[in-house]
Amino acid sequence: MLVNGVWTEDWQPVQAKDKDGRFVRQASSFRNWITADGSAGPTGIAGFKAEKGRYHLYVAYICPWASRTLMARALKGLTDYIDVTVVNPRLSDQGWQFGGFDGLNADPLNDAAFVHQLYTKADPQFTGRATVPVLWDKHTQTIVNNESADIVRMFDTGFSELVNQGPVLFPENLANDIDLLNEQMYNSLNNGVYKAGFATTQVAYEEAYHAVFNTLDMLEQRLSDGRAFLFGDLFTESDIRLFVTLIRFDAAYYSLFKCNRNQLKEMPYLHAYTQRVLALDGIKDTVNIEHIKAGYYSIKALNPNGIVPVGPDSI
Repeated sequence: MLVNGVWTEDWQPVQAKDKDGRFVRQASSFRNWITADGSAGPTGIAGFKAEKGRYHLYVAYICPWASRTLMARALKGLTDYIDVTVVNPRLSDQGWQFGGFDGLNADPLNDAAFVHQLYTKADPQFTGRATVPVLWDKHTQTIVNNESADIVRMFDTGFSELVNQGPVLFPENLANDIDLLNEQMYNSLNNGVYKAGFATTQVAYEEAYHAVFNTLDMLEQRLSDGRAFLFGDLFTESDIRLFVTLIRFDAAYYSLFKCNRNQLKEMPYLHAYTQRVLALDGIKDTVNIEHIKAGYYSIKALNPNGIVPVGPDSI
């Protein structure tokens, strides 16, 4: 936790909680947008023009929110336009750190040891948690955005004059329906598994648990008509949001987060859907099961002995 730019306490998984022990997630702080001409986006200030090689993405494979941005980057053909650095999946007392895990390198741009140092470089008086993803501007040496929902949408449209490929993730004719489904999935599933895992009362846990499985049952029914994706044959940002939760379900949420009514593999339509998305070009490279298990099971509040389960060993 940073307070006025100073690291003040060891990292804790529970960001905040309400009076009934419900997990409350922190809002993102940097909300600028990359646009074709550098004009301001829906939030933030102007000055971030789409250019090849100008921007850098910091992510963790463990984090479903960060993995949303990796999926959008792959699907929209931006892998040669935006470089990526992956942080250590094991959370340290100072949060996300660089290096120290097989195959990972140090921060190539800022020589930071921890992600929170990127935040204080962008804002020396920053107060809050230093989260991933972080979209960094090499030119102005600052954070463009740390909200995955924004980053997915700017990847969808912001670079379209430089590279135009992949699905339209937020088609105008489905905008309202996508926003509605996104909100439903976020509250009860994407964030719902965290509400269950980090609940500090039985009431809060059971409330979140039932919301998770009510939503999974609804989605299983939605896919039972044979559609390929949530909106038929069209792959949208809603599919990104669902996939990143599903791919982690059996490895982490089922056991560690106590969402254990059934495993994903026992829901045939959702399981087949997950494999279908995984088979799309570039998506498998955004998933690392070793990082996912190492990261989640490093959370001392949930797994004090740090023992990482042997299985599942594949995706």
